[in-house]
Amino acid sequence: MSISKAKILSIVSLAALIFLSAGRFNISASENGQTKNIADQPVIVDGGTVEYFTERNEVTATDNVTVDFKGTKLRTDRLSVNTITKDAVAEGNVRIEDKGAIMQGDRITYNFNTKKGIVSNSEFISEPYFGKTESIERVSDTEFIAYNGFATTCGFNNPHYRIGSKKVQVFPKDKIRTKNDTFYIRNTPLMHLPFYNHSLKDPLIHVQLSPGKSKDWGPYMLSAWRYNLADNLSGRIYLDYRDALGVAEGFGANYNTLGLGKGDFKFYYTQERPHHTLQGQPGEFQRYLVRSRHKWDIDEKTNFTSEYYRIGDSKRELLGDEYNVLKDYFPREYELDSQPLSYALLHRSFSASSFDAIVQKRTNRWYSQTEKLPEAKYSMPSIQLGSTPFYLESISQAANFNKKEAVPSDSSEDESVNRFDSFNKVSLPVKLAFIQFGPFAGIRETYYSSETDDSSISPRTIFYTGAEAATKFYRIFDVKSGFLGMDINGLRHIITPKASYTYNNDPTVPGSRLKQFDSIDAIAKNNSVDLELSNKLQTKRNDRSVDFLDFRVNTDYIFYDVEPLTQVENSGRFSDIYFDLEFLPYSWLRLDSDATYNPKQDYLSNANYNFNFRLAKERSIGIGQRYQRKGGKEITFNTEWRLHPKWKFSVYERYQFAETEDLKKGLNRQEYTVSRDLHCWLLDVAYTQEKDHGSTVWLIFRLKAFPETEINFTSSFNQPQSGSQAESY
Repeated sequence: MSISKAKILSIVSLAALIFLSAGRFNISASENGQTKNIADQPVIVDGGTVEYFTERNEVTATDNVTVDFKGTKLRTDRLSVNTITKDAVAEGNVRIEDKGAIMQGDRITYNFNTKKGIVSNSEFISEPYFGKTESIERVSDTEFIAYNGFATTCGFNNPHYRIGSKKVQVFPKDKIRTKNDTFYIRNTPLMHLPFYNHSLKDPLIHVQLSPGKSKDWGPYMLSAWRYNLADNLSGRIYLDYRDALGVAEGFGANYNTLGLGKGDFKFYYTQERPHHTLQGQPGEFQRYLVRSRHKWDIDEKTNFTSEYYRIGDSKRELLGDEYNVLKDYFPREYELDSQPLSYALLHRSFSASSFDAIVQKRTNRWYSQTEKLPEAKYSMPSIQLGSTPFYLESISQAANFNKKEAVPSDSSEDESVNRFDSFNKVSLPVKLAFIQFGPFAGIRETYYSSETDDSSISPRTIFYTGAEAATKFYRIFDVKSGFLGMDINGLRHIITPKASYTYNNDPTVPGSRLKQFDSIDAIAKNNSVDLELSNKLQTKRNDRSVDFLDFRVNTDYIFYDVEPLTQVENSGRFSDIYFDLEFLPYSWLRLDSDATYNPKQDYLSNANYNFNFRLAKERSIGIGQRYQRKGGKEITFNTEWRLHPKWKFSVYERYQFAETEDLKKGLNRQEYTVSRDLHCWLLDVAYTQEKDHGSTVWLIFRLKAFPETEINFTSSFNQPQSGSQAESY
């Protein structure tokens, strides 16, 4: 049957009339008359007026036009789309959104299939960055390039700061790259940057500056430039100036081998030139730090970890151990670990055991350390012996120990020994009525290559026995109360008593004949029981179980023990009694307290408590007390309070109310901080005063897009706050 040309034109006209009245048109590609994915993913064009031109295979739309195709959303005043090629031209208030990126401008040429296009007189948003450029080229659905413009994290039309560049590559939700840049503050060019490469998954900015002034350094400027050479290689370049000491430089690298593990490397060097030296002292000191760390997960059950520290310090060598590169230049790292170890560790897990091998070599003569060259350890946790009710636990380890004393020292003070130690324990866990009971017996065999005078020595044998017992009682009270405003919806009281008795006989070789390297060498006769009692109250709040109160008491009763080196005997005494309390009477109030009591001398060794009031988000108050019998007796107060969406203040104070040899009575430390939201910046103005350490005032600027980044302007009238001078690191 044939259809006349007039009928075809009538059908097309009717279809066009329908599209015009609906204001919507669905575009689908076709080849050889076969429609492809018409129902699956059509291009849906909405607008005030939509027209279809058959002879040009083109749809045009005007007035509030929107298109939604494969996750891409386009809005514009005027649009024309080729129904075959999917090429589109949009003009007037163009805005296109796709996969974490928004581009807008006066005009765009775009292909909906390839997701490639060019936007003229354009702007872009790819959180946290904004930008204005002459044009944007959409390279793919994962990348676009902005030409002749700037990028910033400030959303103002005239941003507080910006990076001007001829070419900005943006990979939405991944990274941003620029080359040959100029950094502006407002409209003032500040510096030229050869390149800028920043991962959008990285919360830190790339340039960090810490200018300030301190008693020991004088005026200083610490700077760090963060770089990304590749997706798996990044780091920092350091260039620091300290007026009283000179220039220091270095670099760091973070890497991922994508198969052989990941790690980091750091090198920092200074040829220190102090302004003031004593007569006879050199005018220069070479000081440096090399640090390397690596971790490799070889497979699901095997991993390798290594750390290497090398410190060169001619100042320490000539003037004494009061000087330390870590303490003087990296105080935060020093506080975490004042004597870092260099080692390589291999760990392997098996179905019911594990193996560890470690090589630990002293790399810095300034420290007293024990070398392990090497140490191997095989551990088997408690496993059931066949179908019997018995369980076996076994630990075997072999090591070559070398104890090295810090330089300068007499080399004769160094000690070394080869040791093999094996501990095996058999237990029989049973339930006696309501008590979980577990008697055990064990034996430890230790072989030494020599004793304290380097002569040969017989193996040491220690026999262990004992038992563990624990149970749990609970009772539920059907209580629903708002007494004193406490939200109590039922109470469950849980009492958990535990007791663990241990006895080991006199070692066949006393500790006084052994070179002491760790706790295994210090084992002596012991007969004691460990006692613990836990009381817990639980209730429900907002349909969730809450530990309303948790109170624990723990102590040891020693029937008999011997000091390993002096062989002094002790008997019939309690060790220190430890108390720990956690109390949550309200959702906004928490009490934490702990104390240690010496029953022999009848006094509290220490006692601490903290009340924490969390009244609202960013509105809290904390009050605490610290008591040490031979130390500080102080009260602490802290608060953080949001006054306004743009203003917040915080206070921390520490008051010593009893004078000691080291601490004076009075307000020992005060910290006051006012924070202000400056749109794209956060500003903290802080004042700190510490008795005998002077006062410090500093400003901290943080980009809201990168809150971990700080640019510190510090003025110290006596001594800077610990760590404040090293924020760049």
